[in-house]
Amino acid sequence: MSKTTDERGRIYLPKDVRERFGDQYRIVELPSHIALFPVDEDPLKGIRAAVGDAFAETEADSLKTEARKAISREVQEEAKDQSQDGEA
Repeated sequence: MSKTTDERGRIYLPKDVRERFGDQYRIVELPSHIALFPVDEDPLKGIRAAVGDAFAETEADSLKTEARKAISREVQEEAKDQSQDGEA
């Protein structure tokens, strides 16, 4: 699908696109192009719909703790790899 902007820089999306994806979008600038990503009116509902009941029995605090641990491990591994590269 191709669209052009009007004199004010607006892009009009067809009705069927708006009905399918909604009225709110995040604009992401990439090196070679831009992309529109639909934003759910209720982001948590959208996440739940995407992952199903995968986290139904898991508390949010537990998920945060695990995510922070994983990020910490990645940072430590990256720092270790960089220091080893510097020693070589």
